Amino acid sequence: MPAHSFVRPVLVSLLLSAGVVLTACEDTPTTETIRPVAFTPTQVKATQGVSAVTSFADQSGGGIFVASDGTAVRLRLDGSRAPLEAHPANPGPVGTVLAVHRLGPHSALAETSNGLFLAESGWLLAAPWGAPFTSGLRGTAQTADGAVWLAHPQGLYRLQGGVLSELKVNGRSLDDVVSLAAAPTADGTSGLLFLRQQTLAVAVAAGANAYRVMGTDIPLKQGEIVTAVAGLGPGVGTSGEPWVLTTERLLHYLKNGWQSVALSTLPTEVHAAGRFLWAKAGAELLLYDADANTWGTASDVDANTVTFLAVDESGCAWVRLGEDTVALSPSPAPRVTGMNQGMLVVEDGLVVRAVLPPGAAGASVFFQLGDAEVPAPAPDYSLGGMETDGTPKAYSLSALTPGMHTLGVVARFADGSEARRSVPFSYQPLNTVALSWDKDIRPLHESRCAKCHTTGPGRPLNTYALWKENAALITAAVRDQRMPADGPMDPQQISLIQRWAASGAQP
Repeated sequence: MPAHSFVRPVLVSLLLSAGVVLTACEDTPTTETIRPVAFTPTQVKATQGVSAVTSFADQSGGGIFVASDGTAVRLRLDGSRAPLEAHPANPGPVGTVLAVHRLGPHSALAETSNGLFLAESGWLLAAPWGAPFTSGLRGTAQTADGAVWLAHPQGLYRLQGGVLSELKVNGRSLDDVVSLAAAPTADGTSGLLFLRQQTLAVAVAAGANAYRVMGTDIPLKQGEIVTAVAGLGPGVGTSGEPWVLTTERLLHYLKNGWQSVALSTLPTEVHAAGRFLWAKAGAELLLYDADANTWGTASDVDANTVTFLAVDESGCAWVRLGEDTVALSPSPAPRVTGMNQGMLVVEDGLVVRAVLPPGAAGASVFFQLGDAEVPAPAPDYSLGGMETDGTPKAYSLSALTPGMHTLGVVARFADGSEARRSVPFSYQPLNTVALSWDKDIRPLHESRCAKCHTTGPGRPLNTYALWKENAALITAAVRDQRMPADGPMDPQQISLIQRWAASGAQP
C-alpha cells in the first residue's frame, strides 16, 4: 500500500453505527534518529499534594486534580489552591472523586462515586446529560468538530450538542477502547484515532449523526503491537498529526507518510497537548516541540520517579515527582488569556493578555503577530495596550488575512535568555450576513442554554435584552468552551454567537 496512505474507508455508518475491517500494512516508514538536547525544566511545586491519577491541566495555567482524601482540588499557575465547590443546585453530593478528564480548553469532567460532574469556573456541576456509567473512563478526546469522546470499558461515547450517544459497529458496542486521540486523516479531515483490541481505527464524521470507521494503514512489523496513541493539535500549515507508540517503535504521521522516531530508549508512555509531546523513556523525560521540530531531555529529572497527571498546550506537564506535585515546563513561558489554542476568531478586535509564571518577574514581554512585534508593559501585559480608564484595549486584527496564524508571546530576561508561548488560531473575519437574536440565537439558547439560564443555576439569559447586556460574557464563555455546562458547542455554533455579538447584537 502507498506510504502516504493513513486511513482506508470501509463502510459508511448509519446513525452512530459503522462497519469496519482493521488491518495493518507492512510498508517500511522512514526513520529519523533523534539526539535530544538537554534542558533544565522550570519547576513549580504545588502547595497541595494530590493523588497519582488522571487529572486536567488548563492551558492558561493550573488545573484540576484529586486530593488524597478524594476531593477535587483546583490549583493555580503558582501551585496555590483556588476555589472549587459543589454547586448548590446539584441533586446530591459529589462523592469521592476518582479521576478528572479534559472536556474543553478550560473545563473538565470529574468521575466520582456518585456520577459525573463538570468542573468549570470554580464549580462542580452535576452533568445534565444522562450516562450509562459512573466511573471507569479510560480517556477523553475532543475532535475539531467540537465533539468530546469518552472511552469506557463498555463502549465509546460521543458528547455533542448536550447529548451523549454511543458509537457502535454493526449494532455492537466498541468496548475495551484503551487509548484515543483527536487526529486528522491524511486529507486533513477531523478524526478520532482509537486503539481497541490491539488494533487502530479512525472515526470520521460522515453526516450530522453518522460516522465512518476506517482501518489504518500503519506500517507494523510482524508481531509488532500498538500500545498507545496521542495527537498533536493544528498549527500553521498543518491540521495536526497522530502519534502511535508500539512495542518496538514510536511513529508519527506527516504529509509524506509514517515516520519512525529512533530514540535511545523506547518510550513506555506518551502524552500530547497542543503542539507538544512528552515521552517517558527509561530514566529520561523527553519533550518534542512540533513547531520548532526539536527534541529535548529534562536534565536533573529521573523519569523513574515521575508519574504523569496532566499536560497542557503550553508544553507544561503536571507530574508527581516522588511525593511532590510539580508543574514542569521547558521554560518560564508566559501564559495567554483571551485566546485559546486553535481558536476561531471572527472579531476585528480582541483583548489578549499575557500572564507571567512564577520566577519570570522582571522580564520584558513582547507579542509577535505576523511581521509585527508589540511591546506589552507591566503589570497588565495587554496586546492592545490600555484605555485611559486602565482597562485593557482590544488589538485590531483587521490587517490579517483569513486563515491560520500564530500569536507569539516572548518574555526576555536580563541575562539575554527568552521564554516563548505560541498560540495558533484561525482568523475568519466577520462576513456581511446579518444575524438576529430571534432567528439565529434564540434556537441556540433554547436548545443549549435555557435549562440552566432560565430557572436553573446560571444567571438569567432568557430574553434578548439579557443576551445583549451580557453579550461579551457569553461570547467569551462559549469561545473558551467553558459553556454550555452540558458540553462545548460545535465550532459553527460558537462562530454564530461570536458573529452575532460582533455585528451589533441585533434583535
